Amino acid sequence: MALEQIFGCPRTLARLRSAPLGELLEGFAQWLIEHRFSCTSRRRHLGCLSHFNRYLGEIDQTPRRLVSRQDVDGFWQVYPTRCRHRGPLEGHLHTVSWAINRFIAYLRERDAFEEAPSPPPLYQPLLEQYSGWMRRQRQVCEGTLAVRRRSLGVWLQRLGPQATVEGLARLDADQVEQLFLAQAQGMGQAARRSLQAALRTFLRFCRARGYIEAPLDEAVPTLRTYRLSTVPRAFSEPQAQQLLGAPNRESAAGRRDYAILQLLYRYGVRAGQIQTLCLDDIDWANERIRFPAVKNAQGVVLPLIEPVGEALLAYLRQGRAACACAQVFVTTRAPYRALKRPSNISQIVRQAADKAGLTPLRGAHALRHGLATRLLAEGQPLKAIADVLGHRCLSTTFLYTKVDFAQLQTVALEWPQAVTPC
Repeated sequence: MALEQIFGCPRTLARLRSAPLGELLEGFAQWLIEHRFSCTSRRRHLGCLSHFNRYLGEIDQTPRRLVSRQDVDGFWQVYPTRCRHRGPLEGHLHTVSWAINRFIAYLRERDAFEEAPSPPPLYQPLLEQYSGWMRRQRQVCEGTLAVRRRSLGVWLQRLGPQATVEGLARLDADQVEQLFLAQAQGMGQAARRSLQAALRTFLRFCRARGYIEAPLDEAVPTLRTYRLSTVPRAFSEPQAQQLLGAPNRESAAGRRDYAILQLLYRYGVRAGQIQTLCLDDIDWANERIRFPAVKNAQGVVLPLIEPVGEALLAYLRQGRAACACAQVFVTTRAPYRALKRPSNISQIVRQAADKAGLTPLRGAHALRHGLATRLLAEGQPLKAIADVLGHRCLSTTFLYTKVDFAQLQTVALEWPQAVTPC
């Protein structure tokens, strides 16, 4: 049995096997073993769950096959007030919470957890009508619609109780402008443009349905941005070398992080391309590596450079945990799984930059800008740089011409001298 592989004390085993969660805890123990949790983590998780089991047993001793959100909420209302832990209470409660959340994740995999029904937001009917209208009238793809819905959800939440068909009749231009500006603060250029488009199409939908009378889409401000108004922020060559030296390559996490940094430094790929890189994308026999297409760009196949190949081999042989994930890069702690999102890659870059004492830049993208800057300084044509970076349109690569200061100096005009009047 799984619990005997973790505990040897008969009293502990009897407590864990008692109703109502005994059968579920046995399965959870087996799950912890299969996912290669450490012995300490297994003991800690199951020890914390014994408190939860005791609480449920005081209510009903009937063996459970399901656990509900109400069970968990009831436990947290009672347990903190009667806990007699020797150490700091806050740290212990955090540990118990972590164990219960892990147990819930296990139960969800087996459809053994009942979520508490939550009422839909007040604005949900409006959002659903808008989505149907966009599919029929605009034929937008689901990816674009998901981004629009997310932006509109925040805007409608700010609108509050007025976010209904009846409430929209009282909407005016000042409200539209103020709510937009409040939401747009702190957003980047692309996010602001997306919010503008979402809000304008939503207000046109509302007018077409008769929910509003005035053309309020014209009240959405246009925050002017200029495509080539900024200079790309990039790690310089000395900074990039410092960054590569930051990970501890004696540890599994360090080998993984070093391989990620090598890929970003040598190929200038996006964080999403690293996150979704699969084992099958590395062609060891022909010394090639394929990066999948993301963000409507092109996928690229590039030579497998020796430093990158060595870093990947060191990670795959001595750093990557054995798991069924198709992706190359996985977490360093159980349960081992692929990195969830591209921001995980940027976080690794920022941590390495902090360790190297470098000024924080824009995560993984700063290394992408750095490669483009180096290639331009070497005299590589824009078309070649665009192919390496996976740009579909050459105009996207023009952004980097502003950092070629040597070439800019050749076309710079003389500074006009002041002429003293006679």
